[in-house]
Order: sequence, then structure tokens, then C-alpha cells
Amino acid sequence: MNTSRSPHPPARVRVHTLPVRLTHWLNVYAMACMFMSGWAIYNASPIFAFTFPEWATLGGWLGAATIWHFAVMWLLVANGLVYLLAGIFNGHLRRDLLSVSVADVRQDLAAALRMRLGHRIGHYNAVQKAMYLGVLLLGLLLVLSGLAIWKPVQLQALTALFGGFAAARVVHFLAMAGIGLFVVVHLLMVLLVPRTLPPMITGRAAPHPVGERQDA
Repeated sequence: MNTSRSPHPPARVRVHTLPVRLTHWLNVYAMACMFMSGWAIYNASPIFAFTFPEWATLGGWLGAATIWHFAVMWLLVANGLVYLLAGIFNGHLRRDLLSVSVADVRQDLAAALRMRLGHRIGHYNAVQKAMYLGVLLLGLLLVLSGLAIWKPVQLQALTALFGGFAAARVVHFLAMAGIGLFVVVHLLMVLLVPRTLPPMITGRAAPHPVGERQDA
């Protein structure tokens, strides 16, 4: 009679810290509000030959959309500062994002295009690192160009740095579009690798055997 027991499943390990998870989900809410209220503001004075559908906007009219935009802006900025400070003190930025090179990005991008890029939960490949660093820089550009639009007289030096009020609006829109593209790619990656979603809620995931390949 075989009385051997099946081995216990390995303990789940932490892959995302609490600050990373909290700021991530706050960003989901804040960015949705910023996009939708920003589109309503854009519709009031379009830059290009198109407008956004009314159902995709927030506020209902220019005044309310502006209130939403600037109110949520402070939440987004505060959330970003918390993420950056936590990432500096716990080593997340240095360990997970800043340790990247152009050669690494080229190599991992080529592997991704061949659908041969391995993925480990809690580990950032070079393409992911470049994308996250890029979206942080776009966020900074959004804040600066937004301030230039908000206070073009008081911050006229900043507005002039962007080439004037009209040019600052274009920069602000393009930075928003860049972050929007990042969001779309991010969501596609979650759909392709759905096991990455639960750890962003719980913070933990089952460890993967050494040498196991997970193509995404």
C-alpha cells in the first residue's frame, strides 16, 4: 500500500510590494478620469480635425471637465511621487527598471517579435523596463506641458520653453497619446499573459522552477 503523500505546493512568493500595487490601481482610476476629462476639454477647442465621442468624455461641459481634470491631476501627481519615493527607498527603481541597456532592449525586442520572449512574473524584461521608463518620462512631460497650459502668464518661461501656448497643447496631447498607447499595449499583454493579473492584486505568485521557460 502506497502511503506516500503528494508534495505540498510551493509557498507563494511576493512579487509586487504594497506601494507598487496601491499606486498601480490608483493610477487606473486617475488615468481614466484624466483621459476622459481631457478629451472633453479637447473637444471644446480641437487641435486636430477630429473630436472624441461624448460617451467617452467626463464632465458633460467644459467647466465641469476642467474641474475634474485639475482635481484628479493632484491625485495623479501625489500618487506618482509616492511611487517614485517608494521605488527609490525599496530599490524597485534601481533593481527592476534602471538596470537596462540599449543592447538588452534590442535583444528582447527581437525575441518578442519572434514570440520567443520568456516571461517570469515579477521580473521585468528589457522591453518592459524601457516602456515603464518611457511612460514615466511622458508623465513628467504631461505635467510640465499641463502647467504651461494652465498658467501661461504666471509660468510664461515654461510656456515659452514649449514654443508657446498652442505648441504646449500639441505636446500635451501627444504625450497623452503616448501614454494611451502604453495602456493599450499593457492591456494586450495582460490578455496574452493573464496570470500576471492576480499578483498585482494579491502581491504574491507561485514560484517557477529554475529553467522553466514561459513564452509570452
